Amino acid sequence: MPTLAIVGAGPGMGLAVARTFGSRGFDVALIARTREKLDTLVAQLGQEDITAAAFPADILDRVSLVDALEAAEARFGGIDVLEYSPAPHSSVPGLTLATPSEVTVDNLQPMIEYGFYGAVAAARVALPAMRAAGAGTLLFTTGGGSVDPVPMFGNANAAQAALRNWVVNLNKELAGSGVHAAHVAINVWIGGGGPEGGPTATPEQIAPLYWDLHEHRDRSEAVFNA
Repeated sequence: MPTLAIVGAGPGMGLAVARTFGSRGFDVALIARTREKLDTLVAQLGQEDITAAAFPADILDRVSLVDALEAAEARFGGIDVLEYSPAPHSSVPGLTLATPSEVTVDNLQPMIEYGFYGAVAAARVALPAMRAAGAGTLLFTTGGGSVDPVPMFGNANAAQAALRNWVVNLNKELAGSGVHAAHVAINVWIGGGGPEGGPTATPEQIAPLYWDLHEHRDRSEAVFNA
C-alpha cells in the first residue's frame, strides 16, 4: 500500500486530505504535536477503513520531526507522498503574528523555523528514497498570503513566500526524476469567515486539489480560490 505522511495533521485540512488519499488506497501517517488529537484522527479514519497511525512531533523541534518521519517510514515501509501543512495562525507556542511594520528578527525567526525550515527538514527525510525509487510527491501548503500578502500576517507571509519559492525551485531541480514537488496556496478562510470576512471553503472542497497535483503532476503550484 502507498503511504501518505501529513505533517501538521489536524481535524480540518489534514483529515480531509487523509480521507482523499485514504479512500484511494493509501495508508496515512499523521504527524502533529498532540498525541490525543492524533489518536482521535486515527480512530476516525479507522472507522472509514483507512489505515492510519500517529507520530507525535513538534515541528519547531527538528530532531523530533525527523524522528517521527523516520518512524513513519519504518512503520509503513516508506513515504510515497509527503504533505506539509502546519497552520501558523493557530495557538502554537513561540509564534506571534505581526504586520509588516511590526516584523522583527525575533518574531520572524520562529515563523521561518515553523513554516520553512520544518518543510526543508521533512523533505530531506522523504526525498532520498523517492529519488532512489524514481517516484514520489512532495506537497507543501501555505495561505494565499504567500502569493498575495495580507498585512495582518506580515511575518507568516514572508516565511511562507520563502517556502513557496523553494518548492517551485525544487520541482525544477527534480524534473525528469519521477519525483514531483508542488505548492498549494489556500486563498480562502477555511470553514468560516476571517476577521475581515472574505471567501470561505470547507476542507472537503479543497482536499481534491492535492490528489489532482499528485495524480497529474503537471504544475508546481496551485492557488485555491473560492
